[in-house]
Amino acid sequence: MKAKKYLTLTRAGIIEALQFRLSFIVMVIGNILYLIVIYFLWKAIYRSAGTDVVNGMTFSDTLIYLVLATALFNFMEMYTVWEIGRNIQSGKIVLDLIKPMEYRKYLFWSYSGTFVTQFFLTFLPTFIAVAIVTHGEIHFGINILYFILAVVMAVSINYSIDFIVGTICLYTQSIWGINIMKQVIVLLLSGATIPIAFFPKAFKTVIYYMPFQSIYNTPLSLLLDKNPNTQETLGTLGISLMWCIIMMLVSKVFWKYSLRQITVNGG
Repeated sequence: MKAKKYLTLTRAGIIEALQFRLSFIVMVIGNILYLIVIYFLWKAIYRSAGTDVVNGMTFSDTLIYLVLATALFNFMEMYTVWEIGRNIQSGKIVLDLIKPMEYRKYLFWSYSGTFVTQFFLTFLPTFIAVAIVTHGEIHFGINILYFILAVVMAVSINYSIDFIVGTICLYTQSIWGINIMKQVIVLLLSGATIPIAFFPKAFKTVIYYMPFQSIYNTPLSLLLDKNPNTQETLGTLGISLMWCIIMMLVSKVFWKYSLRQITVNGG
């Protein structure tokens, strides 16, 4: 029965996402312009470096990484923070809380339809195009399985971070500034805007043990690794799993605590 409820929400999400065709077109145009800028920017960086390999990555590696990072961002972005903020400000949150499904689960499955549509409309076409254009730069082997496992955990981590930030709206009543700051931090420390391989060594070491890099860097690094070392790969996936569990627990506890505080204060 639970699975049926979740699938119903997913189906509703797919139908809703398909209604906004214009927004999809605008997003595609925006991504194309962004990737054009990225291409010429990194082309200039490699030209000024005077070498084909910088920090262990060729220009082709960097471009593939950033193109797929953009596709992953479009696939995983849920706008959860804005949704929670609007619901709190409008008072709709009260109606959501009395639903028979836990609010955190309800919100996730409400957006699951977006995952499905964005996967087929943005990520999969981009992945296929990159694989064809780069003539075998993406290796099809066990790394695909590692990539899928990493993406599943990345979705959970990303959602938990968004849910934590959205919960802060219970205290601030405004989420715009906090969410912008969150987006900047996550996109930078996750490797979505700049591959983590280009960061200073000491900074890179710290980032590897933070939850953010598990969102984009881990899946893409595993995908692009043509000769994965099983032990290192399992260790990397283990770190993602650890953060997946930790962030899930933190988001649930913080939400429950915040609701109790609101109740105590008469909200």
